[in-house]
Amino acid sequence: MATTLEQLPAQLTRRNWIVLAVLMGVSLPFGNASLLLGILCGGLVSAGGFLWMQRSLEKLIANPSGGARYRYQFGYLIRLIVLAVLLGALIAIVEVNLVGLMIGLSVVIINLFWLALQRALK
Repeated sequence: MATTLEQLPAQLTRRNWIVLAVLMGVSLPFGNASLLLGILCGGLVSAGGFLWMQRSLEKLIANPSGGARYRYQFGYLIRLIVLAVLLGALIAIVEVNLVGLMIGLSVVIINLFWLALQRALK
């Protein structure tokens, strides 16, 4: 069981890319490059935010000293601001397809739902 829990972050990260590839593959028949770009951008933002959060949590767990909690909280605010600015730029400047962006941003949610179903059916 411990090895399964230790492998979980790597599995989730790998599966994020699989989910993104499947979503992009499903959107290909629609022939809409704008939708595909929106899904790609949303998926990259979602997967990047997930990786950033994962690394921050690993640092917090590895070094739980007194100031680590505050550094994590500060990093959380920075991550939130960076992601908000990035999404704002994608919407306002790049003008990506909003439906595609929302679908792409769902990559991590779909992955976690998949994991929950997988664990529940075992």
